Amino acid sequence: MTLKIQFSSFELECGTDEAGRGCLAGPVTAAAVILPSKFNNTILNDSKQLSEKNRNLLRPIIETEALSFAVQHISETEIDSINILNASIKAMHGSISQLKINPNYIVVDGNKFKPYKSIPHKTIIKGDSKFLNIAAASILAKTYRDAYMEQIHEEFPMYNWKQNKGYPTKEHRAAIQKYGITKYHRKSFRLLPEQYRLDI
Repeated sequence: MTLKIQFSSFELECGTDEAGRGCLAGPVTAAAVILPSKFNNTILNDSKQLSEKNRNLLRPIIETEALSFAVQHISETEIDSINILNASIKAMHGSISQLKINPNYIVVDGNKFKPYKSIPHKTIIKGDSKFLNIAAASILAKTYRDAYMEQIHEEFPMYNWKQNKGYPTKEHRAAIQKYGITKYHRKSFRLLPEQYRLDI
């Protein structure tokens, strides 16, 4: 398992990550987590490396043991308005703003971020497989977003969002081609390959 470390000089270090950036439907969701310095868990890893069962197992552990955590959804309408990168960063900022404890350092998965207030930050490529607090944020972002997609699946079951979670699978795109789009689809995204025409 990949070793995960934290910046030991920052006790109230916040990790943040997002889920759903590449989806065709639904929100982009970010989480922020401050873990205690002695937190340890042998299962915790990047959410993409874990089974759904282990993600759902870890969520209540993280929520119980974290010093503070928060989750923020940014809707597909706002994604279309400000673009997915800005929406992802806005979701991360929103989750950080909801923390009950003010962090004194922020570590961010990826290489794109905008300063949040005057708190120093560091972007880390593949940070969710290197830092416990980013991995924890990735788990919360993924599980909260998955739960949201399973909820709206009941409204539009033909897209099978409970399975594909809004990602551009062949099944999802075939349903878009057959049924058109919903209010949850991101109209600024290429919803179908170029050889197909979609009237929006």
